[in-house]
Amino acid sequence: MTQSRKMLRKAKRIVVKIGTKSLTNNRSELDERKVAKFVKDIMALRKRGKEVLVVTSGAVGAGIGKLGLKERPKQLQLLQATASVGQGILMQVYEKNFSRYNQPIAQMLLSAEDFSDQTRYQNFKSTLSALLKWGVIPVINENDTVAVEEIRVGDNDILSAYIAKGAKADLVVILSDVDGLYTGHPRESGSKLLKVVERVTPKIERMARASSRGFGGILTKVQAARMASEAGISVVIANSAEANVLAKILDGKETGTIFIPRGD
Repeated sequence: MTQSRKMLRKAKRIVVKIGTKSLTNNRSELDERKVAKFVKDIMALRKRGKEVLVVTSGAVGAGIGKLGLKERPKQLQLLQATASVGQGILMQVYEKNFSRYNQPIAQMLLSAEDFSDQTRYQNFKSTLSALLKWGVIPVINENDTVAVEEIRVGDNDILSAYIAKGAKADLVVILSDVDGLYTGHPRESGSKLLKVVERVTPKIERMARASSRGFGGILTKVQAARMASEAGISVVIANSAEANVLAKILDGKETGTIFIPRGD
């Protein structure tokens, strides 16, 4: 076990981001079994006395299921409307699953202005501090219904890095449908999983672009990892489908790709 992995055991405040594919089925509908598994993994951290902040995708998927759509909408306005329908459903599903553990949760919908405007940023941090003091798990999402930039550009990976910095988190875990960062496309012969990234360099970002072909999203995960790790926060990208994935990460096991925190 490497020293960087051992340090994860000491993480007290943890941001866990989960992607759309980790919460939906092959029809892009919200999969309650995947949600239940995710909640179980989160509660394994709570039982250890960890403070957990959840950054979740899935509102669009929940909306697709509710509306009976045959495919994910492509037009921005339709995406926003679908997210509007799905956001409440997503929270209902989370509430139902967390209630089984008597765990209170709170919804937070954020946009870029909540981090760029100092007054709003301070309000965000104050609210977050109160929720964590009360033992509440914040369930955070982008305000997709009205925030054009969020759906098109700034996604939940980047949002998780901003939140981790604002919350002074010790660790960010980004859960995906792949095992971590590969040297190339995960399905290509010779492509290998990188277990440790010391620093996110242009070469690492080129790897992420190559790995993203047909998957999408790993580049923004690496960009988020760069933001958080440069702020001195450890980051792990791992597969949400792995059994007890969060517990394994906190146990220091070689799960996923770890990005070493830097303070320079």
